[in-house]
Amino acid sequence: MNDRPSEIVKFDNVGLRYGTDPEVLSDLSFTLYPGSFYFLTGASGAGKTSLLKLLYLAQRPSRGAIRMFGKDMITLPRERLPDFRRRLGVVFQNFRLVQHLSAFDNVALPLRLAGTSETKVIKAVSDMLEWVGLSHRAQAIPATMSGGEQQRVAIARAVIARPQMLIADEPTGNVDPDMALKLLRLFEALNNRVGTTVVVATHDVHLLKKVPDSLIMRLNKGRLSDPTGALKFPPRPENKQKGGL
Repeated sequence: MNDRPSEIVKFDNVGLRYGTDPEVLSDLSFTLYPGSFYFLTGASGAGKTSLLKLLYLAQRPSRGAIRMFGKDMITLPRERLPDFRRRLGVVFQNFRLVQHLSAFDNVALPLRLAGTSETKVIKAVSDMLEWVGLSHRAQAIPATMSGGEQQRVAIARAVIARPQMLIADEPTGNVDPDMALKLLRLFEALNNRVGTTVVVATHDVHLLKKVPDSLIMRLNKGRLSDPTGALKFPPRPENKQKGGL
């Protein structure tokens, strides 16, 4: 029996302000469904990063209700948050790599924390580093890597455990166009073949047409518009494939 929730995320009249400043996000009401691919776009300062912080549970809203994986996130005790964060893969703008670990060990971290056997870790991480073009940099530490290389390590780490939801903040901003497309195809494969819900925040309008069945959520001054019906309709499951990455 499929016990996945019918919705991954549900926002109801959510607002966010920092301190006593005006709201940076206002009246957000939307639903994200399992197996959907969303682009979150908008001008600089529109609130994309603030919305992503709510999605990956780094920030609580100032008002409104948020449900994730069928649970109320507002009333959830803080000690239970790590259990829910393990269902998420996050690609941060500033990478957040562990500086004393090699590229290999950074990517392996989610699998090792989950108790995966080292034999499986070695195979999975080696395959992932090959996919993102970093096999030759497996033992390099972040300080010796370029921004684009660090970005690819961060992405590999975020997807290695096949999360239920992947949240990526400008994931292609530090790589060339060819690698950007390849990384986008990795997200698409995770979405199509594993069923991961993907949310990619980007200012690059050229990316928006690269994923055929993607939905677009556009932020403007802290409010959402909905040019593709992303906030109203679930994905069409018949479009999804099965199989491994």
